[in-house]
Amino acid sequence: MNDLDPRAPLVLDTRELGRRPGSQREVLLTVPAPADLGIEVLAVPEGAPVELDLRMEAVMEGVLITGTAQAGLEGECARCLEPIREDLVVNFQELFVYDDIRDSADAEEDDEVSMLRDDLVDLEPLLRDAVVLALPFQPLCEDDCPGLCVECGARLADDPDHTHEAAIDPRWTALTALTEEAHEDHKD
Repeated sequence: MNDLDPRAPLVLDTRELGRRPGSQREVLLTVPAPADLGIEVLAVPEGAPVELDLRMEAVMEGVLITGTAQAGLEGECARCLEPIREDLVVNFQELFVYDDIRDSADAEEDDEVSMLRDDLVDLEPLLRDAVVLALPFQPLCEDDCPGLCVECGARLADDPDHTHEAAIDPRWTALTALTEEAHEDHKD
């Protein structure tokens, strides 16, 4: 297991909090967004500011972190591919267990438990989970976005009356050609 870098933007030092249950500390941070914070079509751009409002509370087993993250999202509509820019606010809460309380056998049994490492907390996985789970699977520019025309690719929101002539069944193309030929012969 790698040691955490205490200078990393999303790593918090809990030593100042102490291990006395009930003690707490409020933390306001603005950190750069890590890479790939989001989904393929909608994400927080890497390096964009993420505002964190955190409360760290010492409890018997470790440190309970409750907070809110606010960031700007950029992406594209899943139906019409128009750019999307909107703000995202997510809430999260996680218990980080003291690494010296749990023995290695317990840690192997439950890989889902977040651990403090040398009294340091890595918020990146917590932030990533909260942001990704809050995003829509298929983001839309508008709730009723009609998308693109399947025949020509025109954006239907810009031209709501957009239509094409009814497509001719390919099995009838030979007959259509004969009809047009007969029509032209009749003109002459």
